[in-house]
Amino acid sequence: MDLLKKKKGFICDMDGVIYHGNQLLPGVREFVQWLTKEKKNYLFLTNSSQHTPKELQQKLARMGLDVDESHFYTSALATACFLDTQAPGCSAYVVGEHGILNALYDKGIPYNDVNPDYVVVGESSAYNLEQITKAIRLVNGGAKLIGTNPDLTAPAEAGIVPACRALIAPIELATDKNAYFVGKPNPLMMRTGLRMLGVHSENAVMIGDRMDTDIIAGIETGLDTVLVLSGVSTRETCEQYPYRPRFILNGVGEVPEN
Repeated sequence: MDLLKKKKGFICDMDGVIYHGNQLLPGVREFVQWLTKEKKNYLFLTNSSQHTPKELQQKLARMGLDVDESHFYTSALATACFLDTQAPGCSAYVVGEHGILNALYDKGIPYNDVNPDYVVVGESSAYNLEQITKAIRLVNGGAKLIGTNPDLTAPAEAGIVPACRALIAPIELATDKNAYFVGKPNPLMMRTGLRMLGVHSENAVMIGDRMDTDIIAGIETGLDTVLVLSGVSTRETCEQYPYRPRFILNGVGEVPEN
């Protein structure tokens, strides 16, 4: 574990690592205190597109954690940056919540439900048949299909809930078009995270609860990886993958303990 303590940069997933729903996970408070005390560069990198960094900051504050807004980066911000780089002046029809809507607005990408360049899908509690039907018609009309992240499910207080890839699947099936996903494990998001931290990949570690996004993202970007068993993946499901995390811990609270 001394290897972990020597790292300068820590990239951490949030859902299933820091909290479930509105419940802070055991050991998180001590982990964040350790990061601050040891002057580590750290970033909470979440595939969820529902919330803005400010909202995530306030969410943690309500749980008793004081973390500056600069320590958050989301798939919504990564998606907005990607579209702005790929097609300046583009417009988008969006199925999602204010996290992705605000990110696109801040990049000058207007909402368009008539003839958009892109259909962007993220997590949404208001997801409905009308939105799916409109998205299908727009994609069939030539709009490119973008998913904020490829997660099929996400952990919540009451259990597993469907995430972006599950929500976008009906649109893919009905249009015979494959979405492009911007969030982890896409290297775009990881490289941005490393730039924000100001550290090289060999001096950073990726901590997450999912083998199919967090761990593969870390491996493919050249980071050491830590799988925590506080979210989706288990020791049993871990064995199903052809790659392995460098460490497996019960939760982030074990990082400063070892």
